[in-house]
Amino acid sequence: MFRKTTLQNGLRVVTEKLQGTKAVTVLVLVGAGSRYENRKLRGISHFLEHMFFKGGDRYKNTKEVSEAIDSIGGEFNAFTGKEYAGYYVKVACANAEVACDVLGDMLLNARFEEQEIEKERGVILEEYNMYQDTPMYQIGWNFENLVFGDQPLGWDQIGTKELIKTVTQNDFVDYKKKLYTPDNTVIAVVGNIEHDDAVDLVSKYFGDLEGKKAFDFEPLKDVNGGKVSLKEKKTEQAHIALGFPSYPEGHEDHWAVKILSAILGGNMSSRMFLGVREAKGLTYYIHTSTDNYTDGGAMVTNAGVDLKRVEIAIEAIIKEYKGIFSEKVSSVELKKAKEFLKGKMTLRLEDSEEYAHLLAKYELLRGGSKNPDEIMKLVDCVKGSDVHRIAEDLFVEEKMKLAVIGPYKDEEKLKGFLKF
Repeated sequence: MFRKTTLQNGLRVVTEKLQGTKAVTVLVLVGAGSRYENRKLRGISHFLEHMFFKGGDRYKNTKEVSEAIDSIGGEFNAFTGKEYAGYYVKVACANAEVACDVLGDMLLNARFEEQEIEKERGVILEEYNMYQDTPMYQIGWNFENLVFGDQPLGWDQIGTKELIKTVTQNDFVDYKKKLYTPDNTVIAVVGNIEHDDAVDLVSKYFGDLEGKKAFDFEPLKDVNGGKVSLKEKKTEQAHIALGFPSYPEGHEDHWAVKILSAILGGNMSSRMFLGVREAKGLTYYIHTSTDNYTDGGAMVTNAGVDLKRVEIAIEAIIKEYKGIFSEKVSSVELKKAKEFLKGKMTLRLEDSEEYAHLLAKYELLRGGSKNPDEIMKLVDCVKGSDVHRIAEDLFVEEKMKLAVIGPYKDEEKLKGFLKF
């Protein structure tokens, strides 16, 4: 059972001792994702994530940061989402203090030296180009821009070339001061470690973190990004994302939406996979997923399609969405989806990093962590009638949206496909 302690400075520490592992993950999760940006600073959250690895007081540069973890066989990484940024180190339990030392130095003592900023501009510009050249990545961002429109939740995390080329040391210092504060940070320590020992380490290396969160992200506005996003690009395969706006993270039907997504396209025995790929041979990859944020969400089916059969594939995907109405979910299909979700969760939580992410995310965004047993009970409570009800609510023709990347020009023609 997880435990939680709030330090004197307001920093929250959540822990879970896992049996049967000799590893420990220390994860720092901060409410400083891309939703906190404005148009001028679009992309600073992600750039800042990179800059934390450039050294602090005890580990003075990237080489020293890397060697500290590599020399003990550890793993470290970071990520920037839309509502938070995360930094983690995973090590053998005997080296938990090293993990806290490195992370604490990075986050409290980062210097953001000008020469390092200049070097990292090129790295991030190449990352920007990589996403532009990788339609499987880009299509998801294009679809979310349709759902959420021209506002921070509809923007991608990589930002703009203008920001990447012009952001300054003062911008980083100011942004960090306003958001990297103890009341806006959760540290999860998961693995072979006692709660009190974890709290002692966090107190030692993060106890000097200070300040108060200066602002929150703006609530989601009712901005319509359109029905179709078409990016003309010479490709060997058309990439499509077709779906609908959905519910936010804390919605009462959150787990019913997850089950609906699994039934539609969560695995190789799902309706999309069997109906679109296996029965018709229209795609290589196809899957349905959900993105859930504090005050908004989306459900989308992504597929890679033969360039000459994109119209047929779109019609086939829409047919599976519509089929939820005419072919109600059977008790067998419902049970299979529930067991799929619970089984996947069990497997993911074998990894202490995944477990830490679960605890920290719930604590940061929802005001309290949940253990896996609580979540699985919520999954088990979903009824077939719930799935049908939310399908009727979400799958409305007027709300249907389509993003396409491929060698096409006629956006109006694509709009004509979007009908039940």
